[in-house]
Amino acid sequence: MQSNLRIDTVSEIFKELQKEKYHIIGSHSAYKKCHWTHEALVTNRSCYKGKFYGIESHRCVQMTPTAAWCWFRCVHCWRLEPEDVGLEWDDTKMPTYDDPEYIVERSIEEHKRAVSGYLGRDDVSIQKVKDAMRPAHVAISLTGEPTLYEKLGELIKEYHKRGLTTFLVTSGVRPDILASLEEEPTQLFVSLQAPNEIKHKMINRPVVANSWQLVMRTLEILPSFSSPTVIRLTMIKGYNMSEEDAKEFAKLMEIAMPTYIEVKAYMHVGPSTYRLSRDAMPKHSEIREFSKLLAKYTGYKVLSEHVPSRIVLLSKLDRPIKIGNAWNEKWNWATIDMEDDMSGEYKEAEQGCTEGST
Repeated sequence: MQSNLRIDTVSEIFKELQKEKYHIIGSHSAYKKCHWTHEALVTNRSCYKGKFYGIESHRCVQMTPTAAWCWFRCVHCWRLEPEDVGLEWDDTKMPTYDDPEYIVERSIEEHKRAVSGYLGRDDVSIQKVKDAMRPAHVAISLTGEPTLYEKLGELIKEYHKRGLTTFLVTSGVRPDILASLEEEPTQLFVSLQAPNEIKHKMINRPVVANSWQLVMRTLEILPSFSSPTVIRLTMIKGYNMSEEDAKEFAKLMEIAMPTYIEVKAYMHVGPSTYRLSRDAMPKHSEIREFSKLLAKYTGYKVLSEHVPSRIVLLSKLDRPIKIGNAWNEKWNWATIDMEDDMSGEYKEAEQGCTEGST
């Protein structure tokens, strides 16, 4: 009886995800076409990863191997959480692990299927669609906590075998998985919102014990990675943007010694709108000011920014490490953005839309 209840519940969760245009893969994975994949094809605009690292947005697969599983119930997350849909499920333990090769093949297929719909459109270059049909990058993020999929190292290896670069985004709750990866991702992102344990419990709302200690352990092992590492700070107005917060974040950076720090605004979309008001979403000017504070206390310098995504890049490098081929003489990490912070992914959030835009 319990098993049937679990299956029925997961089925209901997947139905909700499909309403949000997620393509379900197997028993626990999902693909969703990114907002910036569409923008790259239709308007020739690129996401911040394109500007910072050279990623070709139309050639990037956005997927997760853990569509409904996580050890946090973050206030700012657009992930469906049990209380959001009136369902109860154990989102800390995955019931099964699909084969990595199957997940990789299906996610690439779903990306190709999604971008093939642009063929024949007058406003889209045929060549660009053909390029998109040959994906070059994969963002292992989207929703859920990917390190709960214990075959993650094999998954990364399978993408690399096919010539794709990998960008793994984690909350850092499984340092054991990160430390034992069969193959490192091309770039590792640790998403961090709390400068201390008290705020961690308030913002991340962990459902497992010792979660702050697990995150700290991840920060401690970060310098051992040979690939570039990123601490991505999600900034929530009224929660983690004071000068004292900047000082405490700086202490964490001393431990992690990341290649980059990304300072990005919370986006008021999806189920996060049940938990936070739109006032919690910072403007780009506020992100810029907090980044200056962080630079002051860390010794990192502001390297670039992507205004439409309300994000600032800091590093001790003089320039970012180029990974993709999006840069050209007219546009790269050093280009000054002419767009405002209402013209990109935050546009719908500012208009009060409650559907995710990535």
